[in-house]
Amino acid sequence: KLFLPKSMATPSLVAHTLISKYQDHLPLYRQEKIWQRMGIEMPRNTICGWIMNAAEVCAPMRNALMSTLLASDYIQADETTVQVMGEENRKNTATSYMWVYRSAKPDKKVILFDYRETRQARWPKEILSGFKGYLQTDGYNGYNWLNDNPDVVHLGCMAHARRPFAELVKLAKTTGKSHKAVALFQKLYAIEKIAREGKYTPVQRHALRLEKSKPILDEMKIWLEQSLKHAVPQSKLANALHYMHDRWQQLTNYLLDGALEIDNNGAENQIRPFAIGRKNWLFSGSPRGAHASALFYSLIATAVANNWNPFDYLQYLFENIRSCKTPNDYINLLPFNIISKIS
Repeated sequence: KLFLPKSMATPSLVAHTLISKYQDHLPLYRQEKIWQRMGIEMPRNTICGWIMNAAEVCAPMRNALMSTLLASDYIQADETTVQVMGEENRKNTATSYMWVYRSAKPDKKVILFDYRETRQARWPKEILSGFKGYLQTDGYNGYNWLNDNPDVVHLGCMAHARRPFAELVKLAKTTGKSHKAVALFQKLYAIEKIAREGKYTPVQRHALRLEKSKPILDEMKIWLEQSLKHAVPQSKLANALHYMHDRWQQLTNYLLDGALEIDNNGAENQIRPFAIGRKNWLFSGSPRGAHASALFYSLIATAVANNWNPFDYLQYLFENIRSCKTPNDYINLLPFNIISKIS
């Protein structure tokens, strides 16, 4: 079956277009110029049509990604801004959001991008409905609903807690409390480095943290409570201390299991390529286009996370997706479920 009926676009040509746009950050008008240099007329509205039609055919892959994501028991989440034209009852200058969810277990890695008009808590709540396990986020209060959810253990992000102290160290003329905080964080991360470089199993990492990290965290807790008593209210130092104090349980929950990470950098790293691309293409032309980009960012990032060449994966997907009849058929086309990889 043809991937895109009534179109000259082969699976490999559409895959090339998508990799150029979403991984190499080439907006369609630049792709059009590249084709022109080779003496080929490839209008950007034609290329855009391929992308939108491909997104329609591949739409069931979002549910395939989501069902696998929710079956994981450890997810990291983050979000970043995006500008989208033509949203209903909103100005074109309004800020919208691209959320990202990452299953953080080593097998069946899923990265799901999800475009939404706002940063409201209702969106992660909707996506994660029915999820049971560990959810790691930064300190955004849009995840506070997790505090009333007995099925989810909320993990914080030590990198976020450390950041304001590190900024204060750069500004400080004398050694002070922020230097002490950074020194304690360095000790915690040194233990993580030992586990990483020693290729510790989760069981070994759990034991190492209880032996080495817990005493440092106990010392940090005492220091934190004493420092809060003397901090100038509303100062940058006081805000940094309050951030940690208010989220202490979340920040130390990584001690519960050796499979958990100390920070949310895994999700933040997935957002980075999107942020680089955003500097080039600036905005999405429509909500439909934003949903299409979320789908292809998801498929490309998931392919890369599972050691696929993303072009090979998209080509394979496009060559086989028209044969899918059931939800399970689409799940079988996720990168980690394809038995033989294309070399």
